Amino acid sequence: MNHKNKTVVRSMDILNLFIDHTELSFQEIIDLSGIPKTSVYRMLTSLEEMQFIEKGTDLKYRLGLIFLKFGSLVSSRLDIRQIAYPVMKELHEDVEEAVNLIVQQGDEAVYIEKIDLKQKVRLFTAVGRTSPLYAGACSRIILSFLPDDKVRQYIENTKLKQFSKGTITDKDKLYELIKQARKDGYTVSSSELEDHTCSVAAPIFDHNGDVVAGLSIAGIEANYQEKDIKVYSQKVIEAANEISTKLGYIK
Repeated sequence: MNHKNKTVVRSMDILNLFIDHTELSFQEIIDLSGIPKTSVYRMLTSLEEMQFIEKGTDLKYRLGLIFLKFGSLVSSRLDIRQIAYPVMKELHEDVEEAVNLIVQQGDEAVYIEKIDLKQKVRLFTAVGRTSPLYAGACSRIILSFLPDDKVRQYIENTKLKQFSKGTITDKDKLYELIKQARKDGYTVSSSELEDHTCSVAAPIFDHNGDVVAGLSIAGIEANYQEKDIKVYSQKVIEAANEISTKLGYIK
């Protein structure tokens, strides 16, 4: 076996570790793979450059977004997508607004499914698009239901950047919204990622009770008055709960 082929095989050995592990530290990769430290460092650098893996602010490595672009998400995420789609379709038929499904990818959230066939004004969202966990209802609902230590770590290590007029850039305000989301079971955003848009989102949990995705109803601001949000929040919670139940979640 020549050096090039050996490197490819070892790189695949590293990627295969993420079949059973959502995230791994540099030392954990060394210990699990049995590959020398210098070789692991070199291969991780190359894999990161090619977006096969990514390193978060917590210095943990995770599978990169390129797997989504190739249509090869981790099996659990594919399960979420497949299970969620019929529920999303029914919700979309009911509200005639865009319905989005988002999962966490490191320090970001990524859209893995959307339905907006009946929406008259299309939003600038697409499968594969990413957003920070603090911006937008669907992203923030995931952040809101992460364990307290992970929430604190994320907020402390993240610079809150302005994307549009409603983006949350004050960390105290972000903590307040997270606290409120946990109390209400949903969260609302207004012009946080794109001006004149609104979104209402609820969390999706797996059989372990961990938040694994966010489900949202989204559209233009004019359709999201207080009475509309009251209706949409109830509907998105019910839909998210249905998906959670199908994933084995028991309250």
